[in-house]
Amino acid sequence: MTIKLIAIDIDDTLLNSAGKLLPSTIQAVQQATAQGVKIVLCTGRPLAGVKPYLAGLGIAGDDQYVVTYNGAVIESVTGRVVAKHLVANADYRRMTAFAKEHHVPFNVLDAESTIYTADRDVNWVTVIQAWENKAGLLVREPDELPADFQIAKGLFVGEGPQLDAVEPLVKATFGDDLYVVRAATNFLELMHAQVNKGQALKDLAKVLGLHADEVMAVGDERNDLPMFAFAGTAVAMGNGSDVAKEASDYVTLTNDEGGVADAIQKLVLVN
Repeated sequence: MTIKLIAIDIDDTLLNSAGKLLPSTIQAVQQATAQGVKIVLCTGRPLAGVKPYLAGLGIAGDDQYVVTYNGAVIESVTGRVVAKHLVANADYRRMTAFAKEHHVPFNVLDAESTIYTADRDVNWVTVIQAWENKAGLLVREPDELPADFQIAKGLFVGEGPQLDAVEPLVKATFGDDLYVVRAATNFLELMHAQVNKGQALKDLAKVLGLHADEVMAVGDERNDLPMFAFAGTAVAMGNGSDVAKEASDYVTLTNDEGGVADAIQKLVLVN
């Protein structure tokens, strides 16, 4: 079938290693949209952290969509929520208690793009995370927030070796109740059990009346695997993890070589 929707991860996929959009990427995306193909950015970021790239790509309007928080929220680029699955307050408290007990830096994102942490000494990853996503950063204990406060996702953050050591225990503690995924070297994320990029992409495709064979997904990491499993065409970046490449149908160039543009040109555009 003809590809009618391209789901694209942002970090280390859409963006180069300097965190920028390549001119070739912008050109290929705009050529695809001109042919009626929907471009859906699928990311762990909140909407506030996606908007600059939507603007750079020229994607606008209430009929264009993004998947944010690794699938916890599906929304239009104007912020109209199509679906969301948030984590209950009790689980947020459990995560915070675990982080304190095991001395692992931790923060959470609400559905309005604000980051909260109970860490008085805020970890450098959290600071960069807030800056990159243009998100507010508040230091709060769970008891300082409303009793019904829910989160889009929780994140254990910090140095890779520290997260490597704690990841098995996090999965053993929370894996039966929540979706736990190592999104990157410095991020171990926890979300609602029904949340992942693949489920969100499946739900959005249903809303748009599209079949899986009409969807292409482009990504680089383990949190992209669920959308690889759903999409009819799965594309891994040349700089992607080995597990992403093994799960893909096509391995494109790296993010510094214009991998997204290469995939769109070869697999989507009608000459």
